[in-house]
Amino acid sequence: MRRRTLITGAVGAVGALVGAGISPAAASDARRRVVHVRPGDSVQAAVDTLADTAGDTVGNTADGPGPMIVVHPGIYREVVHIPSVVRDLTLLGAARDPRDTVIVYDHANGTRKPDGSGTYGTAGSATFTSAAPGLTVRGLTIANDWLRADHPEITGTQAVAAYVTGDRSRFERVRFLAHQDTLFADTTALDSFDRQYYRDCYVEGDVDFVFGRGRAVFDDCRLHTLDRDVSFRPEGMVFAPATARANPYGFLAVRCRVTSGAEAGAYKIARPWVPSYETTAWPSLVVRDTRLGPGIDAVAPYIDMREAYPWQTMRFREYANSGPGAVVPVPENRPQLTAAEAAEHTRGTYLGDWRPYEQRY
Repeated sequence: MRRRTLITGAVGAVGALVGAGISPAAASDARRRVVHVRPGDSVQAAVDTLADTAGDTVGNTADGPGPMIVVHPGIYREVVHIPSVVRDLTLLGAARDPRDTVIVYDHANGTRKPDGSGTYGTAGSATFTSAAPGLTVRGLTIANDWLRADHPEITGTQAVAAYVTGDRSRFERVRFLAHQDTLFADTTALDSFDRQYYRDCYVEGDVDFVFGRGRAVFDDCRLHTLDRDVSFRPEGMVFAPATARANPYGFLAVRCRVTSGAEAGAYKIARPWVPSYETTAWPSLVVRDTRLGPGIDAVAPYIDMREAYPWQTMRFREYANSGPGAVVPVPENRPQLTAAEAAEHTRGTYLGDWRPYEQRY
């Protein structure tokens, strides 16, 4: 199996900030620290510099804009971790096309650590990890290009592109590429209802490739299922929420598209994830005003992960979806919201007083 093509070609840096949708005035604000990363540099080194100066007035201040890292076109093969001290960071790909700026690595759950201390585990396999509140990421690609076919000896095949916690995490025009467990949208703790917002993003994968217990809104995103060389069905699931029981809202997909590289009916919309370490979870997912392509099994779009936690007992609902994958031949397999209930499942109710969808650059 060949690795996917990650970059379309370098582009010039002249006018890149404007092309990416950030005004020069915003980038050059005297109170804002701006760090540029170019091919041959390290994104993580830039993050570490900001973390070391997080208390400085030129960095993160309570009354001024947070710092910005501008990543110029290129492929950055490294693991990036943004700690919680780097508050209100903007990570910006400095090109018009997010395919031109790529952060990528290739750890899997079962990959052994160099020091011999064990394997990375699912969360530890992530190429990009953030626990920083107020994070904004725009206009780049985050990928994990580990492939099952290259490592038949490894059974822990989860390979995360991004593991996100921290309240008010925002992603716009970001591409998330992997196979199993691509985007881990989680929270900092069981009793934290950290909010995440994804707008105009592209997420691809096969098994449970959007998962976690975060309160996350996917707005006008494309979710793409990959074709697997397997004979069994389903080939995979798009969502695997693990919402805490106390959290009234989990994942919301609104005005999205679900497309597929697999044959018709090969994928499920979701299955509930109730982790063995968090058996009180009550997964929540609403898919509304979304086009579901033929890759989704319209007859039975949901499936159990474990028999002890049937999907029918979870908070799975749909509303006003379209496309061949949204046809309802068996109503009991596709629980729908009423119009009154749908009014409670909006960007506003999920995100509360944080309104990133009203902000424009």
